[in-house]
Amino acid sequence: MNGWARIEEALRAAGVRGEVGIIPFLTVGYPERDTVEAVVPALAKAGSAVVELGVPFSDPMADGTTIQRASFSALQRGVTLGRCLETVTRLRAAQIPVPVVLMGYYNPIVAYGPERTAADAAAAGVDGFIVADLPAEEAAPFQSYCEARGLALVPLLAPTSTEERIAAACRSARGFIYCVSLTGVTGARDQMAPGVAKLVSTVRKYTALPVAVGFGISRRQHVEAIAPYADAAVVGSALIQVLEQAPKDERSTRAAAFLLGLKVPRPRQDGPPGPRGRAGAAHDADTHHR
Repeated sequence: MNGWARIEEALRAAGVRGEVGIIPFLTVGYPERDTVEAVVPALAKAGSAVVELGVPFSDPMADGTTIQRASFSALQRGVTLGRCLETVTRLRAAQIPVPVVLMGYYNPIVAYGPERTAADAAAAGVDGFIVADLPAEEAAPFQSYCEARGLALVPLLAPTSTEERIAAACRSARGFIYCVSLTGVTGARDQMAPGVAKLVSTVRKYTALPVAVGFGISRRQHVEAIAPYADAAVVGSALIQVLEQAPKDERSTRAAAFLLGLKVPRPRQDGPPGPRGRAGAAHDADTHHR
């Protein structure tokens, strides 16, 4: 099974269990170089659907202060895209089964080489990428390298996205669709921003892929709020704050407890929310919207 199919299957499995899938985000190399390798196994055992690993970058324009701080600190420790790939290799050697998506910016990929990035990522056990500053109009070259290696290139859509852009992004999407809950940067917030339900509803018109909501999700109540319409919740800044505040020997247990506290039931979806419905779509990789 290729990477995008593993991602989709994992998110659909959460729905079969009657749960909102939880996608934790950690910055590779923060708070320490080996934190991800120590914490991800605990998150996998706690039931994370997919793990999102942040590739540090010097100008993370889509991120708020927490992830900016984490990214800057990791860069100071010498964490590069290559180091991130090595980290995934070690996680796979430790038999970590959950899909892994690398999230970051296009500059490190260009510096490493887009084709080489896709090839080495597939070899390492990466399942896909989210590239925050790579618009659909410019994504075709990297998309083709990812397609050739069975990797998902997950699009980011925001409440300001036009329906035309949503339709275009869904046509080439693999794995899942990432809906940004607000017009702003990442970061823990007290309340969910309005408008994301409408965005997800529009996305459902153009794809049967799972839909995840992220940016600003930091507590159980937020996951409960999106449960009626989203397949998964991405939680980053709040988890990083948990890691920052925990003693090193307690990071794994506290991270796992935090993730378990976010798990909420999701109403079973029997009808066809998208143009092809959900049943069996995870195994129909060749006919996904491209």
